[in-house]
Amino acid sequence: MLPVDLLVSAYSSGWFPMAVGDGDIRWFSPDPRGIIPLDTFHVSCRLARVVRRGSFRIEVNRDFAGVMRACAEAERDDEDAGTWIDQEIFDSYCALHQAGYAHSVEAWRDGKLAGGLYGVALGGAFFGESMFHHVTDASKVALVALVERLRERGFTLLDTQWTTEHLEQFGAVEIPRRDYLRRLEGALRLERAFA
Repeated sequence: MLPVDLLVSAYSSGWFPMAVGDGDIRWFSPDPRGIIPLDTFHVSCRLARVVRRGSFRIEVNRDFAGVMRACAEAERDDEDAGTWIDQEIFDSYCALHQAGYAHSVEAWRDGKLAGGLYGVALGGAFFGESMFHHVTDASKVALVALVERLRERGFTLLDTQWTTEHLEQFGAVEIPRRDYLRRLEGALRLERAFA
């Protein structure tokens, strides 16, 4: 298991781990880096209607381990083939959750976990790790709830690590690593509470 203090230090420096094979953990700090600017987050008209209908109940940290398991089991497009969540990553992030750094935002329907996401919060930065859905739009609604929460609580950085077509529909952009590190440094100076 990766120690909590190692993970906190790595995230604070712009690095994150991923499982890339049997028992093989690698560290990444992409250049360019994907972010979703909180002030230009885009919600389509269709998704805004879904959110307004209230089809999902949003919960925070109700079933962190369940969200991680569902993310690990989710089918991925070719660009995201495979899973980066092995048992060591799972155990490490559950420990990070117990320590108060890792959080899940969940969309529930009819008493069942329909979709969600998880990530790490440090200072005014949130590092999105993974998302999944069992019900159409559930992960998107969870992302909208995440951004609302980050805005309400004064966060300044939503790190997506890389950009994908899926995230680009919400306004995700790539920025040079040096710009990312500057934004990260500023965000880490802030005292913000996620949960």
